[in-house]
Amino acid sequence: MSRPAPKLRTLDVRPLLARGEEPFATITATVDALAPGEGFAVIAPFLPAPLIEAMRHAGFSARPERQHDGAWKVFFSRD
Repeated sequence: MSRPAPKLRTLDVRPLLARGEEPFATITATVDALAPGEGFAVIAPFLPAPLIEAMRHAGFSARPERQHDGAWKVFFSRD
């Protein structure tokens, strides 16, 4: 029997970055609001390596995927 896929919240930070805003506070608020078993994804115009590293230290695994439009979508789930 397979486990059900975790619920996923998606946060597209491209509009924030386009306005010159730092998205880390928005990302942190999303992480803080996650329910048990819930993951999240971040869509960014570049590979957010510092975010991936920070989330790994917070107990999340990361799976980055390059999108057809050149953006990156990084899926995060708790280890």
